[in-house]
Amino acid sequence: MSEATAVERPPEPDWSAMTAQELVAYREAENRFRASSAARAFTGEPDPGAEIQWQNVTLPGRELPVRVYRPFPGREGDGVGRTGLPLVLHVHGGGFVGTAVQSDWVNSHLAAQLPALVVSVEHRLLAPDSPLSDAVDDGWDVLQHAVEHASQWGIDPARTAVFGESCGGLISALAAIRARETGLRLSAQVLVNPAVDVTETMLDHDSVTEHARTPTLAVPQLRLFQRLAVPPGTDPRALSPLYADDLDGLAPALVVVPTHDPVADHGRRYAERLQAAGTSTRLTEYPGAGHAFLSIPGLAQQAEPARTEILEFLRAALAR
Repeated sequence: MSEATAVERPPEPDWSAMTAQELVAYREAENRFRASSAARAFTGEPDPGAEIQWQNVTLPGRELPVRVYRPFPGREGDGVGRTGLPLVLHVHGGGFVGTAVQSDWVNSHLAAQLPALVVSVEHRLLAPDSPLSDAVDDGWDVLQHAVEHASQWGIDPARTAVFGESCGGLISALAAIRARETGLRLSAQVLVNPAVDVTETMLDHDSVTEHARTPTLAVPQLRLFQRLAVPPGTDPRALSPLYADDLDGLAPALVVVPTHDPVADHGRRYAERLQAAGTSTRLTEYPGAGHAFLSIPGLAQQAEPARTEILEFLRAALAR
């Protein structure tokens, strides 16, 4: 998988009238931009202390690319080639658009500074023939694969965390629930501006009304996301962590909410439900920050303190 270097960003489409062909063309152009050197002014420069590589993971019935971040060897020889690293399974935001490359800034920093192996899932993107359940399966299957093949990845499976942004936050939250159900022990979950409700109430939250059109997310995009996520015949509650029957006994959670975000109340309500269920949960709000702020440190000054908080939370959770 190559990364373009001199690419112009495509114009914003008409989300309400977008055809399947237009969606594919738009996301290909947008993802080329997000993976380009031109986008680094917004998405940030990777930490030089981390090695970044693409790798294919063989899963049931498919191969899936993942972006792997490893710490370079330090003064004591720790880093590339080291075994027993904690694992952070990351899922990028976007839903019907997005690439792991857009999160190089935060993921490379976590890999270098924890240190840890960070694996970011290039999941199937939402489309008429690829609903949200496919992306959810991709996140879970990569997590299971890494844990089951811990020696190949050089990780300590007893120190594993999930970390997701936006739609990736939803995927990570569902992975944390499934992990408890299957007996896979997670040390932590980090959910950044998570969109955790794809039911008929998805757009009924006060924050959606208050921040209906922001530079990084607007209601027309949410409507398209919802339409693609839950095609007819799909149970939206099964894909909505906010409405999960049982949230007790999950991995400790850090929920990061930017206040100027249409889905800010998704994160707030989910943190409340986690706390009420007895799951250790920290909710942190970043005043003035918008949706996807962690992916645009060149534009959002709140990104760096949020990254520091995530690092410190994971460092404590993943300690031996």
